[in-house]
Order: sequence, then structure tokens, then C-alpha cells
Amino acid sequence: MTDSNFASLAVVVVNFGSTALLEENLQPLSRSAPGLHIVVVDNFTDTAEQVRVSALAEREGWQLVLSPTNLGFGGGMNLGVAWAQQNGRTYFLLLNPDAAIPADQVARLLEAVALHPLTLVSPRILRPDGTVWFDGSDLYLEDGRVRATRKRGDRPGERTTPWLSGACLMISDDLWRRVGGFSDDYFLYWEDVELSHRVLLAGGEVTVCVDAYATHAQGGTQGVGQHSAGQAKSYSYYYYNVRNRLVYAARNLADDDRRRWRRRSVPAAWEVISRGGRRQLLTSRQPLVAAVRGLRDGLAYRPASAALPTTVGTSTI
Repeated sequence: MTDSNFASLAVVVVNFGSTALLEENLQPLSRSAPGLHIVVVDNFTDTAEQVRVSALAEREGWQLVLSPTNLGFGGGMNLGVAWAQQNGRTYFLLLNPDAAIPADQVARLLEAVALHPLTLVSPRILRPDGTVWFDGSDLYLEDGRVRATRKRGDRPGERTTPWLSGACLMISDDLWRRVGGFSDDYFLYWEDVELSHRVLLAGGEVTVCVDAYATHAQGGTQGVGQHSAGQAKSYSYYYYNVRNRLVYAARNLADDDRRRWRRRSVPAAWEVISRGGRRQLLTSRQPLVAAVRGLRDGLAYRPASAALPTTVGTSTI
């Protein structure tokens, strides 16, 4: 694979205390495709981490953008894409530090988006053991639950809108500018759900490229195993998942749907807590405190403007 294959592409990664993951996952991609433009945005954690990521970026020839504050995932991605645009790149691979993708799989995603510039594309995302972690997901407009697209047949006739995980996304500059990037209102979690929705509103499509794959160690950016089923998760996980479900509803749903989501916000919050297992509550009140604060702030949120939902199916290419 020659440098010219990726001349129009930038890989954008947001770092938050995860230099070791960049070495594990991003470094092999960078070294296998010399000349590939890598933009790493460092959301500030501490000076020691900045020294580590700076040394790594200099050694690997990556463009490093140091943020004096933590901008969150969406804010960091927006900053990284802006730097890539200034360097003339017209396609962007948005990649988590805990996601790994070989160069030939990147090429498949780039080819898919080059053929369909108004399409947001994700590969199939596998766990390290080879099982499927993500191959398309639906947001159910009746209750705000998310379920894998492959399970859509279990609930025929229900209203859904598709979305793609922000762990690994390919997007064109044209589509990015049309949708305005990620919303800054989320900070963490659900920003990829709204990005997918905004793509649909802009007349684009969200697509899983079934011929391409990436590998994702779920939750790796916030501690090994932290987001595995039945294991306790971070305060941020509980808070932002509870809050941002309601933020999404306020920003994007019609009145009836929004009211219905708000009415069932307490059981929905309990479902988020339950992902960490009930045993965690024997030793810590942190999940409950985070969920209560998430409910408070989510119910109080009022958007500057809102958009109506789009209900379509996920396509595959």
C-alpha cells in the first residue's frame, strides 16, 4: 500500500490518559501506512500524560493537538477534524484509542465513502475474541432503548432510527460540514447517536461496511474491563448515559415521544445502573448518585433548537 492511497485521509483520535492504548492500537496502523496523516487530540488529564503523549507523537510523526481542558469525546473530535481540514484532508477516520484497524480495512472504508460521499460508514467491530461487538444499532423511538440491528426482526413494526458507534467511523468532509460535526452538548456518550441522526436529516445515509472490520476492547479508555457486562462502571458512564438519553430526546424527538421518554426516565436510569451488576451497590452509592444527578440535569436540559426524528433502516455495503 502506497502513501498516495491515503493522501486525502486523516485519522483522528482523542486521547484521555490512554497513551498506552495509542501505542498498542494506533502505532501499528501508522507504521504500516507511512505518510498516513494522524491527528491526536489530547484532552488534558495531567502534565505527565501530556509528556508521554507528546513523546509518542513526536516519535511516530503524528500531529498532536494539546487541549488545555477536557473537551469530551465530541469536542475533541471536532477539534481534531478542524486541524485535519486545515491540512487539506477531505476524508476522516474517527477512531477510539481502544480500537484497532489494519490499513487494508481502512482502505475499504475509504473506498466506500469515496463512492458514496454522503454516507457515514462503520466497519463491523469485533471484540478481541472475534465475536461481534457492533454491526449496526437501532434506537427505538417508543422507549429510547438501543438494540442491535440484527435483532430488528424480533420487534416488527416498531419505529426505529439507525445509528453507528463512534468507536470507528469514516466520513467525508462534505458530509461533516453538512452536519456540523458532533454536538458539544453531550461531552460523552450519545453524541454518536445524534451524529447519525443528523446525517439522516441532511439527506445522507448511515451504513455498516460488512466487508471491513476493526477490533475494539470495550471500555479500554476508562479502565480495562470497566464496561464489560456485569462489572461496575465509572461515574461518568452512569451520569452521561442517563443524562444524555434525555438530552437526545429534548433535541431530536417530537413532543409525544419526548414526553414518553421523560415519563420512563427512572426505569431507564435503573437499566443503566444494572449494566454494572447489582453487587456494586453493596459497596458503593456512586452509581445511584450519578444516575440521580444525570436525571436531574437531563430533565432540566433545554435545547436552543430541536429537530424532528427520521425513521429509516440501516443499509449495508
